[in-house]
Amino acid sequence: MKILFVGDLSSYARARQRYLALQDLGYRVEGLSWVPLETELESDYKPPLWQRILRKAGYPVDLVRLNQSLEAAIAEHQSDLLWVEKANTIFPSTYRILKQNFPKLKIVYYSEDDIYIRNNRSEYLRRSLSLFDMVYTTKPRNVDELPKLGAKNIFCIFQAYDRNFHQPLTLSAQDREHWGADVGFAGFFERDRAEKMLFLAENGIKVRVWGFNWQAWPHQHPNLILEGKPVHNEDFVKVLNATRINLNFLRKINRDKHTSRSLEIPACQGFMLAERTEEHLQLFEEGREAEFLNPKKNFLKRFSSICLMKTYDKR
Repeated sequence: MKILFVGDLSSYARARQRYLALQDLGYRVEGLSWVPLETELESDYKPPLWQRILRKAGYPVDLVRLNQSLEAAIAEHQSDLLWVEKANTIFPSTYRILKQNFPKLKIVYYSEDDIYIRNNRSEYLRRSLSLFDMVYTTKPRNVDELPKLGAKNIFCIFQAYDRNFHQPLTLSAQDREHWGADVGFAGFFERDRAEKMLFLAENGIKVRVWGFNWQAWPHQHPNLILEGKPVHNEDFVKVLNATRINLNFLRKINRDKHTSRSLEIPACQGFMLAERTEEHLQLFEEGREAEFLNPKKNFLKRFSSICLMKTYDKR
């Protein structure tokens, strides 16, 4: 089977890991990135205001002329399947042209995000959902919700890890010192996450945080160590391996019941502390393969007690 894969092919993106996984499975896969790859080298890159306004309104700008290049790419590679991840810039008219000119082509859409939530989709995507032959989601609610937007053949699957990438490492003492922590988290800033980690810091537990936008959090604390930068690729795996307790927070806006971290941390044989959900309990044996907390029952008190026990039981 010949596949044209459209997604974020930046070196640090999970879409790129799936792109490479399809190649490992023996498929002939060609890739198109909807993200300008040169911007990944600019850690402080911020789109101009007019682009941010259009994206917020639901009409993101096609910065790589994806709509113009898709048809030629499919014809050149004689693709049997078009695999699309996010790519909110593809017009519904583009999909219609592809279905008309390549009647045997199957179009599959995959999303890690909750695309029923407006913030996670564009108007282009909303009007394209009825044109996909299959839609894969990691959100069970979407199975009943997305048909309201025209989607059909919806399949819910768990998130995944890359077996060639997320794995236990033998780290040097220098690496453990450089990347590790008693308690750590790698990810974007969100107020709910910040408040929970601030609680730990105020109760004597040092927490090391990797990711963007944390420096603007006004409630700083000496025990809350903000690195001010993300970790990707091998560095990210080193952090998971070197950290005694890896915190795994669920994104409320995504209505998450598990995340990519839910698979990546255990794949590295790291200790994972996360919220107790039905999906987490389906994946792991509580108390043996991961530790979970009920967010509605003395969450913060139990949260800090587990962190204290785990960080000091190896000293």
